[in-house]
Amino acid sequence: MAAVDDLQFQEFDDAENLLAVNRDATTISIGDSHENSKKQRKSFRNVPKDEDDDLLGNEESDKTELLAGQRKSAPFWTFEYYQTLFDVDTYQVLDRIKGSVLPIPGKNFVRLYIRSNPDLYGPFWICATLVFAIAISGNISNFILHVGGPTYHYVPEFRKVTIAATAIYCYAWLVPLALWGFLMWRNSKVMNIVCYSFLEIVCVYGYSLFIYIPTAVLWIIPLEWLRWVSVVCAMCLSGSVLVLTFWPAVRDDQRRIAIATVSAIVILHALLAIGCKTYFFDLPEAGNQIQSPLPSTSNVTIKTASQKT
Repeated sequence: MAAVDDLQFQEFDDAENLLAVNRDATTISIGDSHENSKKQRKSFRNVPKDEDDDLLGNEESDKTELLAGQRKSAPFWTFEYYQTLFDVDTYQVLDRIKGSVLPIPGKNFVRLYIRSNPDLYGPFWICATLVFAIAISGNISNFILHVGGPTYHYVPEFRKVTIAATAIYCYAWLVPLALWGFLMWRNSKVMNIVCYSFLEIVCVYGYSLFIYIPTAVLWIIPLEWLRWVSVVCAMCLSGSVLVLTFWPAVRDDQRRIAIATVSAIVILHALLAIGCKTYFFDLPEAGNQIQSPLPSTSNVTIKTASQKT
């Protein structure tokens, strides 16, 4: 058996005694590692935070986001491909709706909210809600306008749902498709142009239409000045989202082409708002409102002739 002295722990004064015995030995100082960790923490704290660069996006963030999108992409004929387009939670949708209602000057809506995870869930349901909001509000407004008339009989106008759906969904899909094709064409001509994907453009247009849902409810009130004020405010808010998003994409192009592109975006957006307001909510003409059952001239002449005889 080993002696008791052999089983006792031995204390070493310093590392020099160990190195004297074995020159190839390595020592680790706990105090040095603790100091190194402190230095690393200080170095991380001293790194400047470029929050504006992260919000606006840079080349490295764009590359990582694009690579992340490529990793989770699937063939378009599979269910997983379309499942990724609706893979979004409620907080993201609400955050994007807030960003479309309250645009931040100088900030890009795509890089702030969309590029990390573009979706079709929000644009689809926003367009569907807007369709029914315009159609139902138009029917209610027409009922309030004509109720109490002697010859008025309320008949629901279901055709307004079809017309509103055709106009809104064509605008939310065909205009982004045309704009995406134009940006791709200009990107082949001018290399500095920022090109968005088709899904990102659809997201921007879809979320920009949310402000028209409460506006359509306000259009029920039969006050023409209130309707025009609400439609102008809605056009300014939603139009500013589009301008702040697409102006950085075309500003490096020729100045005339850039101004013409942004002007076309704003004009089409204004035509949708003014068209919905004038078609579904405009007051009818005075001649159509008053329907007085006057006797015809033939009946009057017959009565006068019979009285003479």
